[in-house]
Amino acid sequence: MIEGSIKLKIIFIVFLCICIPYIGLAQYSSKKIRTKHETYTDSIKSVKYDYVFPILGQDAYERGFDIPYPMGVMGNFMWMDQGIVIDNLQLGLETDDIDIPLTDVDFIQFGENRNTSYIVNVRPDIWILPFINVYGLFGYGNSHTEVILTAPVELKSIVDQSIRTAGFGIMGAGGVGPVWISVDANFTWSKPELLDEATQVNVLGIRMGYNFVFEQKPERNIAVWIGGMRMKMSSSTVGAIKLIDALPPEAWERKDEIVSDYRDWYDSLGPSDILKKQVADQILTPIVDRIDQADGDSVISYGMDKQTKELWNGLVGMQYQFNKKWMLRSEVGFIGDRKSYLISLNYRFLGF
Repeated sequence: MIEGSIKLKIIFIVFLCICIPYIGLAQYSSKKIRTKHETYTDSIKSVKYDYVFPILGQDAYERGFDIPYPMGVMGNFMWMDQGIVIDNLQLGLETDDIDIPLTDVDFIQFGENRNTSYIVNVRPDIWILPFINVYGLFGYGNSHTEVILTAPVELKSIVDQSIRTAGFGIMGAGGVGPVWISVDANFTWSKPELLDEATQVNVLGIRMGYNFVFEQKPERNIAVWIGGMRMKMSSSTVGAIKLIDALPPEAWERKDEIVSDYRDWYDSLGPSDILKKQVADQILTPIVDRIDQADGDSVISYGMDKQTKELWNGLVGMQYQFNKKWMLRSEVGFIGDRKSYLISLNYRFLGF
């Protein structure tokens, strides 16, 4: 029994120094090693910690680790712009007199497709162990997507819609002295208003940073870090949208040009393009006819596989910790195709 307890404590210390998954830089378990913080470290060792979470909190204090308050609520605002790759497109058409099911149109070619979005979310969390944090994510925002068609006609589709999102994550973080490392994994389900089903988004974040601790107030610090974020979304998407909402005003202004280009493409199809011509007759020609008639009330149904253009991007960030209760954080993603900006305010408390 004693041997098992010793092993548990050894594992505990190793995890404090090395760490696992992470969510957003909050406070983390750290051990101050500079002489100027010796008085503060000694005071930590004498703390009597009788709260439920984190488990092993008393052991952490006895070893001189400054652990965060176990419970918290973080408010986040995030803006993001990134390229989107679209494959396996299917189109359908719903009108008063026609109901065409989803049909493969994989010969349609795309240009540079981009999505710009922002979201405001709330993230309640709790430290289960001094190095393991679990949390929820609940948010609302807006999405702006531009899809560029280059063949058989040049056409831009712009879709603006609101987004609701919910999910959960797990994080681990810790440090020795001023240096820390963290890893974050979260899983969210985002429901754009025009999609039939929510899209699952998985995010992995890895960060390493340095803390500049105030000499006279060891609970106050400024942290800076670099890292990387990997974002992967579920590929399959199915939805429906009115033609008037799918095409921007300039597309309707040049509808005669679009219809003419389509008919030129159709007339250029040869004997070897019989399958393309059959698909065009079934779905593309009826859609172009609606554009020609300025029938914006027709509903286009669609299915596709999508993915972010690049899975990884680089990050730099900074956090100002006022004390063990309040933290203000900002982070920028700028290396790679994905660009992002995050600002958040975190409040922590002792719980029960």
